[in-house]
This record gives sequence, structure tokens and C-alpha cells, in this order.
Amino acid sequence: MIHNLTLSDVLSEHARSRPSTTAVVDGEMRLTYPRLDARVSRLAGALAGRGVTAGDRVLWLGQNSHAILELLLACSRLGAVFCPANWRQSADELRFVLSDLTPSVVVWEHSDTTAALVPEPADSWVRAGEEYEEFLASAEPRDFPPVEDTAPVLALYTAAFDGRPNAALLSSAALVAHSASLLVVRQMEPGFTFLDNGPLFHVGTMMFCLATLQIGGTNVFMPAFDAEELCRLVDAEKVTQAFLFGQMIDAVVAANAGGKYDLSSLRFISHSAEWDEMTTVDDSPWCRSKMGGYGQTEVGGMLTFLGLAPGAAGFAGRPSPLVQVRILAPDGTELPPGEVGEICARGKSLFSGYFARPELNAAKSAYGWHHTGDLGRREPDGTITFVGPKLRMIKSGAENIYPAEVERALKTHPAVADAAVIGVPDERWHQAVKAIVVVRPGETPTSEALIDHVRTTLAPYKRPRDVVFTETIPKKGYTPDYDTLDQTHGGGNYPGT
Repeated sequence: MIHNLTLSDVLSEHARSRPSTTAVVDGEMRLTYPRLDARVSRLAGALAGRGVTAGDRVLWLGQNSHAILELLLACSRLGAVFCPANWRQSADELRFVLSDLTPSVVVWEHSDTTAALVPEPADSWVRAGEEYEEFLASAEPRDFPPVEDTAPVLALYTAAFDGRPNAALLSSAALVAHSASLLVVRQMEPGFTFLDNGPLFHVGTMMFCLATLQIGGTNVFMPAFDAEELCRLVDAEKVTQAFLFGQMIDAVVAANAGGKYDLSSLRFISHSAEWDEMTTVDDSPWCRSKMGGYGQTEVGGMLTFLGLAPGAAGFAGRPSPLVQVRILAPDGTELPPGEVGEICARGKSLFSGYFARPELNAAKSAYGWHHTGDLGRREPDGTITFVGPKLRMIKSGAENIYPAEVERALKTHPAVADAAVIGVPDERWHQAVKAIVVVRPGETPTSEALIDHVRTTLAPYKRPRDVVFTETIPKKGYTPDYDTLDQTHGGGNYPGT
């Protein structure tokens, strides 16, 4: 018996069983499942014509687009790996991704940043838009040999443990398994329409995009969040769900003041009287009390769901039915309920490891379990509480910021002798970045100059809001003493606190 179900297989089945269902909406483009399937076959053929074979990587440099889903599905058909890069990153960060991932083909949208990266000659680079359409149309739809569903198909950069990010590899089997769990908890049904307004390089948006594909629903794409345009699309396409958090919801409420748009199709968690009046408060387990649970890119999205544990003691809920979770001590032994240890997991939705990181992969899979790098505990009722990251992390809005990455950027400034970064409470974004800097003798850099320097090497959201100059940075061994820095400089609001 053959047991295999890739993302490409999911699409092929929908093309047969849902011939009139709209799969994709992106501006003026509307694709049924049969049309999407035909385009994906052409695209797979075009990529193969550029030399893409099983295991090769294809990179997307741009904002949200239907092309992201097409490229992912085409790579699934070929056995290749697709990576949507973080378009908010600086040219330096994207150069690292290019050198680290060594893609066979790059599909790119024009911007000041991406234009500076295009090589000469650019034989393996395809510009989004008209050139992409010509590239896709250059091949005829055809069949391809079966691909194992355990082969990696999606790479998402995450977790800058050492100051540089790592690409987590997810297989079709893992993504299909995660989608199945999400379908149950969110109670997604045929006709479900998801607005891909959050970044698709982020697992929080990608997991709903793929679950929508899994159920045979409709994915509506917008390049990036815009409150007015979101309102228009929800009204026009009768969107069921979008990627939203507090500040975004407030912006939507303001954009729809006076009820210009009908947002009643949007089923979401209760937020405010104005929001609840505009939308439909969702009663699925996903939104019944508080959305989410505990997750990370390496587990396909969510490892535990609050919706599986109503009234539970644990703040992260219960594990997905397709995974196992253990709270382990450093020696790999399981800790009893109530004791804090590392959240570890194994199961159907977990990733295949990081691309080209053998030593890191060995460490993260010690004792036969994926080590999340986060601390937690199991409560007496069996649920899980997330305590916080073992590795210090700053959370600004929906973005994870690793101090090591910002510190590395600061230390490349010729006037900086040493630097440490902490997170400070921020009313709007939950946390903001503060840098503590030691300058070299005779140097007098300004805060603005150092902030601008970080902005040139890292994504804008990672730059420090404030810079404090000091004579020394307290250390624990070779690393900054972050606890002392927090006490001295007002740090706080870290994830899990």
C-alpha cells in the first residue's frame, strides 16, 4: 500500500472534486482549483526547465502574492523546497539568505532593496508580474513522478540563535498534519475564505493559508496589511478569517467607522464593542475564549491549543492530537507536573530540521525529542503552561527579535566596543528594543547614528528605539548579564511574563 499525500496531491484532488470552487483571489486574478492546478503544472515545468530538481531551493523575494502559493505547490510537485523570504529585511540580511540557501531560482518583486541584489547576468532570477507570467506560460502542463510526502517542501527562516537566522524545513506530511489539527480546532468548513494579509514568511499566516487549501477553501491575497483595503476585501469576498492582532483590529475599526463596509462574514474573537458589532464573534474552539496556544515555526505552527482545554490550568492549553509533548530536564528525563523544564515534542507536524545546520539539528533533537528552546511546565490537569524562552527574545508586535542579532549589528559600527540589547515595555507594541552601548576611546557616536546603522543592516522593526551609553556591560561569563541590565535600564514584558 502507498500512503502518500503531498501539498501537490491535495491540489490535484481539489481540481477533480471542486471544479468550480475559487481557490485564489489576488487583485483581478481569480483562479478555480482546476486553473490553479494547470498553472502549477506549467510552473513546475518552467522551474524544471531552469534546472530545478528534487532538493533544490526556490526563493521568493517580495510581498504577499498568489505566486507564493503557486511556487510552493510547484516545488511540491518537483520535490524541491520553497522559501518565502522576509521582504522587510535589509539588503544585508537578504544577502545572507541568498548565500545560505543557495537557491536555484529566485522570483523577485522590484524594490530598492531587491534591485540591489539582482546579479549580472540574472539567468536564474525571474521578476514578478509580466516576466513571471511569461515564465509560467513557457512550459506545458505535464505529469511528474511521485514525490515522498516526508521530503522538505517549505523553508521558513526563524530563530537567530547565534545572531543569524536558520531555515526550518517542513515537509508536506508535517504541513498536512498541522492543517488537519487546525481544521478541527478552528472548525473550518467548505466555503472558508482566508485573507492572507499577514506576512506569508510568518508561520502564523502560512498555516491558515495551507489549512484553507486543505479544506478546499479560498485564499484571498493582499500584499501587506492596509486597514481600508482589508475592509473592502472582507466585504467583497465575504472573508471568514484574516491575520489580525490588537493594533490591527483597532485600525480596522477606525477605517470602518460609520459602517461603510459589511464585515459580518468575518468570524473572529471578541475584542471591543465596536469590533464585535461589525463582525461575528466566533464560537469555534479557536476563538471561544482566547485565540491560539503555544507554537513555533518548527512545529508547523501550533503545538498546543487553548481550544482543546476550556477552563484549563495551563495557559497554553493541550497538545495537538497529532503530537506528543514532554517537559524535560537538561539530562533528558521527564519532569513531574508543576516543575519547569524545556518544552519538547515529537509527532506528525514537526519539522525536518534546519537547512545546512547538522550540529544544531543534533542538539535540537537530543534524546529523540525536538527541543523547542522554550521553558514550560505541565499542570496537574495535564495542560501546558508556557513560561518563557530559554534563549532571551524580545516580542514587538507579532515579530520575534533576538538580542544577539541586534548586538551583532551594533558591534559592526567602528565606534562600538561592546553592546547589549534588552526589551522594554511599550504600550503599543508590547516591547521595544533598547541598546546599551560601550564606545571605543575617543569616539562620540550619537544615538541616532547607531540606530541608523542598525537600520541599514537589519529590518526596521529590529532597530533600537533608544540607546544608552555606559562604561561597561555586566557579564555572566562571556554573555551580557541581562537580568542586571533589565533592572538597571527598565527591561520587561518578555514573552511568558
